[in-house]
Amino acid sequence: MLKLLANIIWIILGGLWLALSWLLIGLLLCITIIGIPLGRQCFKAASLSFAPFGKKVDLNFNAHPIANIIWLLICGWEMAIAYLFAGIANCVTIIGIPSGIQCFKMMKLAFFPFGARIR
Repeated sequence: MLKLLANIIWIILGGLWLALSWLLIGLLLCITIIGIPLGRQCFKAASLSFAPFGKKVDLNFNAHPIANIIWLLICGWEMAIAYLFAGIANCVTIIGIPSGIQCFKMMKLAFFPFGARIR
């Protein structure tokens, strides 16, 4: 019940827009054949961004190390830094700590999405 309430608050306070942004970026990347693998990773991030409470991210860098390095060099480090600052900003207030922890979870996925599982 608490996870459901936390996810509803997350959606109202910006999670819906974050998930829709990831979905739009994924759709734009899937227009090209080369961008399809990147678009699939954006869909993974969209599903986590929509309702992150109660989900875990399992990283498996060794599944696709070259793809993860390319992702990291192109856009992963910028997104990870953005999630880091958002997490720190949320954790400044006591009431924002749960949301900050979710930002840190998404930061892991922003670094190495290829081979990562959300469960």
